[in-house]
Amino acid sequence: MTAATAPPPDAPTRGDGTHTWHVTLDRLLAPVRHAPFTLAFLAVLWIVGAVTGSLGSGPHRHRMETVAVGVPALAEGRWWTPASSLLWCPGLGGYIGSTLLVLLLVTPAERRLGVARTAAVLLGGQILGTLLGVGVVKAGSLAGEWWLDELAGYRAVTPSVGALAVGGVLSYRLTALWRRRTRLAIVAFALVMALYVGHLQGVLRLGGAVVGLVAGAAMYHRSGPWRLRHSSHTEARVLVALVVAAAAIGPMVAILYRDSYGPLNSFQLYVSVQPTDQEVADACAASTADCHLTHALRNFYDSPATVMAVLVPALMLVLAEGLRRGLRLAWALAILVHLAWIALFSYWLNDFLSHPAGWAEPTERSTYAQAFAEQMLLPVLVVALLIVTRARFDLRLPRSTIRRLAAVTGGALLVACVAYVGIGYAVRGQYDPDATLGLLLSGLPSEFLPPTLVGAFADWPVPVGGTAQALFQYCGLLFWLVTLIALLFTFRRPRLHTDADAAVRARRLLIEQGGSTLSYLTTWDGNYYWFDDRGRAAVAYRVVATVALTTGEPFGAPDARAAAVAGFSRYCDERGWTPCLYSVGEETREASERLGWRSVQVAEDTVVPLPDLAFTGKKWQDVRTALNKAKKEGITAEWWSYPDAPVALTDQVRSISEEWVADKGLPEMGFTLGGLDELDDPSVRCLLAVDSDRTVHGITSWMPVYGHGKPVGWTLDFMRRRTSGFRGSMEFLIASAALGFQEEGARFLSLSGAPLARKATEEPPAALQRILDLGGRVLEPVYGFRSLLAFKAKFQPEYRPMYMTYPDPAALPAITRAIGKAYLPHMTAAQGVRLMRQFSS
Repeated sequence: MTAATAPPPDAPTRGDGTHTWHVTLDRLLAPVRHAPFTLAFLAVLWIVGAVTGSLGSGPHRHRMETVAVGVPALAEGRWWTPASSLLWCPGLGGYIGSTLLVLLLVTPAERRLGVARTAAVLLGGQILGTLLGVGVVKAGSLAGEWWLDELAGYRAVTPSVGALAVGGVLSYRLTALWRRRTRLAIVAFALVMALYVGHLQGVLRLGGAVVGLVAGAAMYHRSGPWRLRHSSHTEARVLVALVVAAAAIGPMVAILYRDSYGPLNSFQLYVSVQPTDQEVADACAASTADCHLTHALRNFYDSPATVMAVLVPALMLVLAEGLRRGLRLAWALAILVHLAWIALFSYWLNDFLSHPAGWAEPTERSTYAQAFAEQMLLPVLVVALLIVTRARFDLRLPRSTIRRLAAVTGGALLVACVAYVGIGYAVRGQYDPDATLGLLLSGLPSEFLPPTLVGAFADWPVPVGGTAQALFQYCGLLFWLVTLIALLFTFRRPRLHTDADAAVRARRLLIEQGGSTLSYLTTWDGNYYWFDDRGRAAVAYRVVATVALTTGEPFGAPDARAAAVAGFSRYCDERGWTPCLYSVGEETREASERLGWRSVQVAEDTVVPLPDLAFTGKKWQDVRTALNKAKKEGITAEWWSYPDAPVALTDQVRSISEEWVADKGLPEMGFTLGGLDELDDPSVRCLLAVDSDRTVHGITSWMPVYGHGKPVGWTLDFMRRRTSGFRGSMEFLIASAALGFQEEGARFLSLSGAPLARKATEEPPAALQRILDLGGRVLEPVYGFRSLLAFKAKFQPEYRPMYMTYPDPAALPAITRAIGKAYLPHMTAAQGVRLMRQFSS
């Protein structure tokens, strides 16, 4: 589905390439044109570099001693160097990189912080960041840390220290979504440059990032500065994926520097390095065998197979994409990859401890031991992070997809192995020494390892002839290219389910036979499915402990739904589960009560009939006011399918959602309440309130209610509004949606049910109902369910009670825990304490 409104007048047209580039360039340069301080600073930076002849390779030696900062400079009394280092870069690459960093961080800061404050943070962050970095280097040197001890003799110039400090302060002025991502990006960049590249500038940048984050907390986070903000389920996956990606990118960045010597790049194992001319000469001088071996590796790097040198980082980047999508398979593979590296380092550490003479001179052995410990630290931390966040990665691929992936990768492995052994044996004379079948088989594992590990665990025949070299270079490459591409395509599937094969069958049944206003919730991930013997009715459920909690009532053929209650009950009894039908209507309640079950109202569905809907009369005054005000302010309603919407809009939607979650202090609820994951469905329609500047003020999503193979109604699910946006955006969007659906011929609009909220009645509540009403009152300040029900009253809906039915009152404690776990599956201990305080207040 495309937007219902026309694109803005200044939108680029596909037919005019010149106009498209002009508009794109204009939008990219617009922020810079309104950042005079940033432009002035960059002009001074480049002019000073040009005048002093520093653009090519940095300041010459005499000037470097005068303006560069470092332990020697401060020890010699050059107190001005923390400030003067702001105006030079170490070379042309440094000038270009620093310029991009300043444009990226200082430009938006100038608009959000103001010119004076941005300038103060840039200079102050540069001074304090360099002092902090130099202090860390000096302390590490005194402690005997080999890397920092070497840096203690260096000097550095770079304005990126102050730029990262500005970025740290800027992050406190961004929305919740970009606040986390900006901080993670700044810290990850600084850590990569410090720990992988290892130059003094990297340590100083890390100091600037720390100073900026601390200064931002002091300046803009006065109310509880150290309270961690909760992120949504989706955003937590993104952040973990970014950490794994940063760990993969670090080694790749390090190879761009000839003299990188960071502590995490000591052995250069993640990324292999080509043998130098001197190493080839030394090997040939030693023996013919060593000469052939070194030439084989040298030829390997001169061929397209050199991409195998970045095999491990490439694999981790692909797995990061799977983690971003919440896949359990990607999580398991990421754990295995990092455990393999931990095992490899442990093996080498044991070999070093057992035979230290084969590794280093006596004076260097303590340095080697420390290097081993540092190399193992990163994979250990990543594994710990993945284990702690395990619950976030719960999406499972369909069995058919797993089988297809296994067939593709297994086939590629088989072809590579047969080619290497079979063809290799046919040309066995092209190896040194001549290859035997046993030697080829023993060397087979080396084919699939990065070049730096070739021959590390078994003997392998060294290729000398052309065919043998081609086998050595391309068999492993073929397997890994096929595997990485297959993984990437598998990870980028648009829709995933906990029980994917049954989900396809259940969705087909729902579309053909229909269900209740909430039945589309059964298509969400996390559900398993029970079908009756004839496949005419189904129940979506999830098992929490021993409670089988349903997502709504049975759906399918109308005359089979009542019998499905008894069938599902028998299915649960056979497995020792306690069934609990949640958010069901009156008919399902009556069917369960005929079985002797109990029931209690848990929500109130609000349905708006559409055929005769007209916003006339006093009772519709608030809705008419919202429509008129939106028109006056130039706000329009646009229909989009979230997967097809422009990034400029979806990014704003994610930002609005993250801001809403962060402000709650408690996790986003799930189960019957949808989030961003549930928007990523082509059948769900999203209506956005967008102004003339393409700013999104609010969003609603609508799920279809099927009848006889097509939507006959729509149910409201996702609702978010920008805190600083148009105040009547929700009234405007719901009213616009109602008018649009009415025009399409839909019969009704459901505003969905608000959990733990119901319309007041004169009937005295039972004891359990009083407890639920109390829970609704306690949670009102946090989640606002009662306020939501009152808001929906503006649309004059029909109220339809929704119930929870259960067979045994003795199981109520277990059922209560199951419902709490279903709604808040990722609640931390701290959030649980906060929620208990809410109940006790």
